[in-house]
Amino acid sequence: MTALFDQRASNERRDKMTRRRLDEIVPGLMDEHDIDCWVLTSREYADDPTVMTMLPAEWFSSRRRSILVFFRSDDGVERLSVARYDTNGLFPIAWNPDEQPDQWRALAGLLNHHQPRTIAINTSPDFAHGDGITESEHTAMVDALGPNLSSRMVSADPLSINWLETRLPDERPVMALACVEAHSILRRALSTEAITPGTSTTEDVVWWLRDRVQQLGAGIWFQPTVSVQRATGDLRGSFAGRPAATTIEAGDLVHIDFGIVWDGLCTDQQQHGYVLGGGESEVPNWMNDALQIGNRTQDILMSGFEVGLTGNDVLASALSHATSENIVAKVYTHPIGFHGHGAGPTIGLWDMQGGVPGIGDRRLRADTAWSIELMVEIEAAAWETRTVRIMLEEDAWFDGAAIEFLDGRQTEVWAIS
Repeated sequence: MTALFDQRASNERRDKMTRRRLDEIVPGLMDEHDIDCWVLTSREYADDPTVMTMLPAEWFSSRRRSILVFFRSDDGVERLSVARYDTNGLFPIAWNPDEQPDQWRALAGLLNHHQPRTIAINTSPDFAHGDGITESEHTAMVDALGPNLSSRMVSADPLSINWLETRLPDERPVMALACVEAHSILRRALSTEAITPGTSTTEDVVWWLRDRVQQLGAGIWFQPTVSVQRATGDLRGSFAGRPAATTIEAGDLVHIDFGIVWDGLCTDQQQHGYVLGGGESEVPNWMNDALQIGNRTQDILMSGFEVGLTGNDVLASALSHATSENIVAKVYTHPIGFHGHGAGPTIGLWDMQGGVPGIGDRRLRADTAWSIELMVEIEAAAWETRTVRIMLEEDAWFDGAAIEFLDGRQTEVWAIS
């Protein structure tokens, strides 16, 4: 593990990257989707998820109301804000409250001056990430703009979703380093540093993970899950609920689902460890064979990534291919980046293996990051349950031609001795 996370340096890196993203990604998206103007409005404590990815890293909210505006012209894209606070120059302020105290009327004046053909606002039928405008904000905007301008409003769904899912090449090493750090913590958690067989509970390991992230100084975006499978009794439970706290014993297969936030980008990983017992000196061969089947299923899924295919296309192909190899699998893969469950095409949900309407119908794009998440169910003849679930998740980068893990993957079950 590297030294403690440097928050000041992180904020500086994030702000530089935000400026580059605004300069390099937004103009191309506005051209691609033929949008003249994009208006994003966000209020403190009702923050638009997209807006929060465009503000300075030191901002923890939208501060009163922040209205961000993009105008497209033959000369490129101009960024402005109708807001009370300076955004460190990311969006130059275009509002003088002394001249026009009403913020909405100031926005209307700006739009009347530019006369855009289309005004995109953050509404989305499928993604909460792109549905950030609240009903009261929408009503106030329509009232201020009047029928002439408000009739030009369209959904910014393609802009916001593509903005959130698209990664610059220089974000790849940042995400890779985040995976390295998360893997380091995960590996330690699946060892006797965190687990004392017969004493430690699964909840003890959950909080051990939380404490390690706190000590590192990074962030966390979901409560880790730690569960066990064992030869006697079915402790697996449902995907819909958290597993009950269980004392970890010799002979248990321990599973962890864990992620961190590093420079504003998320990781999401799942790995397994086996608690040796009864004179064992290594993980049983059949358990590592089971994990290899999980690896094979990862390969099958990733071989189907192709720009232009929908998430549902990739899901159906992966499941069909797995079935042809007699693999019992579920696939529930998602984009990752600013958000752990990121905006972009969903490739299955654990309870929707026949395709996911809406979010599964979105098409894959290049320069995106993915959490390759799936499960295989393997025969375990000596166990009362008769089967074992191998649940794997690793983060990967898709450049449009190939998809590769950012920091490798687990290829053998870790021995906890």
